Amino acid sequence: MSDTIQSLDQLSSIRTAAPEAPKHEKKVDKQGRAYATGKRKDAVARVWIKPGSGKIQVNTRELEVYFARPVLRMLIQQPIVAAARQGQYDVVATVAGGGLSGQAGAVRHGISKALTNFEPDLRGVLKKGGFLTRDSRVVERKKYGKAKARRSFQFSKR
Repeated sequence: MSDTIQSLDQLSSIRTAAPEAPKHEKKVDKQGRAYATGKRKDAVARVWIKPGSGKIQVNTRELEVYFARPVLRMLIQQPIVAAARQGQYDVVATVAGGGLSGQAGAVRHGISKALTNFEPDLRGVLKKGGFLTRDSRVVERKKYGKAKARRSFQFSKR
């Protein structure tokens, strides 16, 4: 115990090696595609991306056909726009469960994760935009003795 620290000056002179951040690697299958699963509410999306012309297919249909509302199409393309990769990747997604809004959020989450698998350098940009975080909000379950999750039945004194 001869190397016991007596003062704060000695404490500041000791340098411990900070653990390095984990290095993210490119994860691509034999066809050159990156895969990821995206989730939102009850919807689950399986997403594959590969270099291409920017075509997005959802459940074997074009993006404009499956998601007719422009807001949902914009939501899906947000991670690609944030990463400045418009027209560079083809996206194929299969979505199940939930409604259209939840499905759009799931596809967006899946595209973001697949982009980081294909190009690990984009992780910082997508994380700053909040695209890699899974939105964990789900519908609250109905409780017994209640009309809905929290709403009570109408009260009448007589």
